[in-house]
This record gives sequence, C-alpha cells and structure tokens, in this order.
Amino acid sequence: MEDRTEYLRELAKTFPQDPGVYLMRDSDGTIIYVGKAKVLVNRVKSYFSGDKDIKTRILVKRIHTIEFIITSSEYEALLLENNLIKEHKPRFNILLKDGKSYPLIRVTNEPFPRVFKTRRVIDDGSDYFGPFPNLKHLDLSLEIADKLFPLRKCRGPLKERKEPCLYYHLGRCQGPCVGKVDQTEYRKQVLKVKNLLSGKTVGLEKELTSQMKQASGELRFEAAAELRDTLKAVQELSDDRAVLDHNPEQRDYVAMVAESHYATFVVLQMRGGKVLGRDLFPTEYYSTEDEAFEEFLIRYYSDNAPPSAAIYLNRVLDVEAFVQFLNREGRLGPGVEFPSGGRHASILRMAQENARLDLNKRLETGGNQHALVELKKALNLTKLPHRIEGFDIAQLDGTNPVASLISFWNGNPDRKNYRKFHVKSLKGAIDDFQSMKEVTARRYSRLMNEGAEMPDLILIDGGKGQVNAVHSVLTALGLEIPIVGLAKREEELFLPHVSEPILLPRGSSALRVLQAVRDETHRFATGFNQKLRSKVLKLTTLEGIPGIGEKRSQKLLKEFGGLEELAVAEPSEIALRGGITEALAETVKTYLTDKTTRDKTVQEMKRTRRS
Repeated sequence: MEDRTEYLRELAKTFPQDPGVYLMRDSDGTIIYVGKAKVLVNRVKSYFSGDKDIKTRILVKRIHTIEFIITSSEYEALLLENNLIKEHKPRFNILLKDGKSYPLIRVTNEPFPRVFKTRRVIDDGSDYFGPFPNLKHLDLSLEIADKLFPLRKCRGPLKERKEPCLYYHLGRCQGPCVGKVDQTEYRKQVLKVKNLLSGKTVGLEKELTSQMKQASGELRFEAAAELRDTLKAVQELSDDRAVLDHNPEQRDYVAMVAESHYATFVVLQMRGGKVLGRDLFPTEYYSTEDEAFEEFLIRYYSDNAPPSAAIYLNRVLDVEAFVQFLNREGRLGPGVEFPSGGRHASILRMAQENARLDLNKRLETGGNQHALVELKKALNLTKLPHRIEGFDIAQLDGTNPVASLISFWNGNPDRKNYRKFHVKSLKGAIDDFQSMKEVTARRYSRLMNEGAEMPDLILIDGGKGQVNAVHSVLTALGLEIPIVGLAKREEELFLPHVSEPILLPRGSSALRVLQAVRDETHRFATGFNQKLRSKVLKLTTLEGIPGIGEKRSQKLLKEFGGLEELAVAEPSEIALRGGITEALAETVKTYLTDKTTRDKTVQEMKRTRRS
C-alpha cells in the first residue's frame, strides 16, 4: 500500500498546471472518482500530502492510477466533470436520488394544453411544477385542478372530432376538440390551474367561498356541500405545504450538512411566498465540502425543473462557473446569495435543521463505523472499540450513592447490557474515586469469573484522578482494557498516567461517540439516584416502606405522634400499638434507624465542611 501511495504521489507531481478533470481508477480499471480543478497538479497532489481525514484515506486506499484531461477553463472542466459523472456514475462521487425520481406536474406548451403527472422533463416550453416528494400533495393538486378547471385528457396533438368524448359528458373536459370552448377561454382555465399549482390560492378560496354561499342561499345544499369540500381540500393543500413570508419572488434555499464522509442536502422551494416542497438528498462524499456542494448544485439543477429567480446557500461558494453552467444550459441564470441574517437566513436555518436531523439519524443507525476508526487512531488502540462501557457516579450530599454502567455496541446504545450499582463501601462519605474503584472491581471481577467477553474500551465520566483509580483496579485484576476519561468542562480526554489531555476537534465523529456514551451514563445514573431519593422522601409518610400503605402510615403516625417517636420505639410496641405483625414492625424500625443514621452523617459532614 505504501509503495502504491508513493507511486501516486510522484505521478501527481507530473500533472500540468492547467485547469481540467482528473479520473481516479481502481485496480480493475473502473473509474471510482471524477473531480475538476483550476490547477490539476495542485489539486491531485493534495490527496497525498499531510494528515488526511478518514473519508480521503478511504478513497486513496482504492486508487490504482489517475488520469487527467485538460480543458481551456475551469468552466469547461465543470461541464466535462458533469458529463463524465453522469456517464460513469463513479462510486465515490455523490450519488443523488435526483428530482426525476420524484414526480412533477406538467402543463404542456400547446394551443390547448394538458396537465398531468410525469417524471420526465422535456425542454419544449412546457411548464413544470414540483418535484413532489409527497405524493399526497401531487394527487390532491391534480384532483382539485381536474374538478375545478377540467382540461382535455386526450394525448398528443388535439384532433378535431365530430362528437365529444365521454370526459366531456362527465363534465371533466370542456370539449375543445369539437369547438365547445375557444382558445382564449381555455387559456383562462389553464392560468387558474397554474396559479393553483404555484400556491396562489387566495383568489380561488374567495371564489369558492362566494359560490358556496350563493348555492346555500339558493337552497342548493348538495352543490354547497360539494363546494365546501373542495374549499377544504384547497385549504388543506395550502396549509400542508405552505410556510408564508408574503414575498412572491420564486426562490430556492439550499443547505448542506456534513460529517465524516456523510452529507445531506435539503432544497426548500419557495413559490408565491410559500414553501411548496422539500427535497432531501442523503449521500456520501469523498472530496472537500465545497466541491461536494458545487457538484450537488450542478447535478440537481441539470436534472430538475428550471431553477427559480434566486438561490440562497448556507455556505459561501465560488458560484461563477455554476451560473455560467445554467446559462449555457438555456436556463434562467439565478442570483445566488449567502445570507447571514434576516428572513432569508431564517428560512435557510430551517433547511439546515432538516438536513441536520436526517444526518444525525443516519449517523446513529449506520454512520458510526468511521467514527470508531477515528477513535481507534486518536487513542492509539490496537483494535476498533466495538464494545464501549461507560461509568458514572450519582449522589447528593452522600445520600444514595449509585453508579451506572452503560454499554455501546458499534457506536450505538446497547440497553440490554445496562447495569445499576448501589455503592456500598462509602458509609456516607463522598468519594468518587473510591466509588469508581468499587463498581469497576465488582463489574470486571464478575466478568472474569464468568469468562465473559471484556469491552474494547472503558469510558469514565471524569478526569485524571478517576481514570487512574480505575486503572489501578484493572492492573490488580491483571486486565489490560483501554481506559479514557472525558472531562465535561473542555471535553478533554485523559489516559491513565498521561499528564497532558487529548483534545479532539469539536464536532468530530470520534468525540461525538464518546460524548454520547458519557451523556447516557450520566442520564442513567442520575435517574437511578433520583428514584432512590424519592423513596427516602416518602418515608415522611412511611409509604416508602414495603407493606405500609397510606392507611397504616396515618395510623402509626397518629398513634406515636411522629417519625422521631416511632424511631425510638421497640418493634414489639410498634406492632402492638400499630396493629401490625412483629415482622413488619421490625421492617419499619430498620428503615427508620437507617434514615436517622444517614441524616446524622449528612449533617455532620455539612458541619465539617463549614468549619
């Protein structure tokens, strides 16, 4: 592998300083990645210099040879790159479920246009609406359009007929084929269909409301009910897909969120002041984020309906070649902006949040393998940390000290292997180090005795002290399990007997896994501690004692006058005066004695601290 990398590094040095396209092939000669560059030698050399992230290392590992094609400009390189990606579909370029897989609504460019669903875009002057990721919206749109503004259904050029078809007799066609409607009147209906599909429904809603009231006033209740249902359908369509900002300009808001080699792109389409749709594209990328974003824009707008008048992006890019591309394709060259505030930035944040939610879901369900690779490298582990066990201690002033053990498998929670521990060795003292030593000794002694599999990594919620304490336990047991501590304040990583902490980049996928383990241990331990404390609090009414319900609690407290008097009474007296068995009286006595001892210990520790 090192010989191959060195060969490719030397090969890259021979590339020209011209703009162009580079093609990376694997050992079978298959093109696995296509990229463009202003200066070929500089871009290709960058793959083999410096410390690369995981996604670049994955790509480089597969490269067997690299070819190039020089072009006269970066823009020509962009065109060639786009054509080569479409032709060869390299596995390391971003693969989009492009908009053609989502249906569109087409209004044909004919004297008497038709309206129908399609997945193909034909450059013949037809108008397209969509794409529609939500098929319910598409079907409802077509249903309302057909009901209110019935256009012809026959395919192909309009042919004259002697008699109208069945659709005319059903009221679902105006009969242009037999001269029942002229072109001017027909075009008015087409315009209304376009307004409906563009989200311009305010006028239509007013018209339907007026017609409904008129039908009701004329006692045509069936017609009024039908108009009411149609009005509700129009409003449902508008409400389901509309976020209003009262700006009629046609706009697209495009956001990219990326982590590791995963990326999600979201396009929000604003038409007539409303969000009419959301296109979401989960993919993988092995270039820089800027290159991936530019590649996405080219792919999306070359395969979909024409872009809007303005496009807003959530990161600053050099878009000159992109705008040139759209103009070259005969599309309307949009204005491209990168808002940092105001209304447009607010809508972009909405698009970005949609992308972030999708990316987080993918990372949780399948994207953590690369995080484990990064974690292995960062901590210098001998193998991938498939099984990570995390510990945390929870207590309040020494009361109910407990520990949680949670387990992650391949970067995801493995809840069936969660465990809870009562810390037994403290006797009211507050000592996190001793607590950690006790619970880890109990855990790994048991695994050794059972011959069970050990974890690949132990995470401690804490710093050097806690880590070294646990390390001493493992050493005494003769175990060599890697340990790392994660301190909350600066998210520093501590290794046993290493003074300097490790700092991973904020947002790195390796740190994300450790934070998830740490947060889950804290949640689990705190919840357990709170549950135990709530039981102690219930002792003010004795209802936390097994066998004592509300009535017995009230009777005992009334008979003895309070908890203190009850605590000093003998079990036989409690049984006699409380009307309970001696066994239950012994239980009450034990609980109250333990509570009194615990309270005295806590008060003594507080006085010691103050002094």
